[in-house]
Amino acid sequence: MANEFRCGTATIVGRPNVGKSTLLNRLVGQKVSITASKPQTTRHRICGVANREDAQFVFVDTPGIHRERGSAMSRYLNRTARAATDGVDVVIFMVEALRWTEEDEDVRRAVRESANPVLLVPNKVDRIADRTALLPWIEGIDGGEEFAEIIPVSARRGENLVALEDQVRRRMPAAPPMFPDDALTDRSERFLAGELVREKLTRKLDQELPYQLTVEIERFRREKRIVHVGAVVWVERSSQKGIVIGKGGKVLKAVGAEARANMESLFGRQVHLEIWVKARAGWANDERVLKSLGYGG
Repeated sequence: MANEFRCGTATIVGRPNVGKSTLLNRLVGQKVSITASKPQTTRHRICGVANREDAQFVFVDTPGIHRERGSAMSRYLNRTARAATDGVDVVIFMVEALRWTEEDEDVRRAVRESANPVLLVPNKVDRIADRTALLPWIEGIDGGEEFAEIIPVSARRGENLVALEDQVRRRMPAAPPMFPDDALTDRSERFLAGELVREKLTRKLDQELPYQLTVEIERFRREKRIVHVGAVVWVERSSQKGIVIGKGGKVLKAVGAEARANMESLFGRQVHLEIWVKARAGWANDERVLKSLGYGG
């Protein structure tokens, strides 16, 4: 029946930097997945829960599928992204409107292996001056009508997301909710704290350094009115510590202030945040170290 309560899972896949995390946050109505204009910002499978009157949507954000596979980290990211299409109800294949790359083609081949319905979602339509160009571009991609639906959106502006939700809901089973109605994500506050610190670092630091660091939460203690968070930023070389800290501690102070403000908004209480920077050579290319830092499993 059309008015039955529905609950299901929709995984969002695509190459890096097409707006997957921005879409997830917009659909959930809260920041649960970090964003930055650099590839490999998303490193984990993250569920965002969107509760509606007649449905509970469980949207899954994934790392971007990319071609560089040399390091253990790169292999982990691709495994995580590809595995996220298993056991879901719908696959949202996100691309950038009017742009199709070899990496997009790689993702198309990956989702073809899935038995789930695939929605093609061209994003960033707000950047298109002449939208009449969109239809022939779509027809060139979907000449064989391989996608269940095609829904152009602007995740940044929230454009056409109601239509996207409607298409996802139609493909979800009639089922009770998986999560409480106040849930936003399946991830812990401890995990989210680490991600917020990493997001600020990724945005502040230039070039390749964001890919050579990770954040580990060593201490997370919740009290009545305050949350105490102790974070370690791991880099690969001692010479990189100074870059992360900045002259006179300027970079790390800015990172701490911005991350703390985001945590206080998310956790609903005051946060005391301390951040240390340490070096661990080759952490991104060691499977055992990656697992100890929360990657894998």
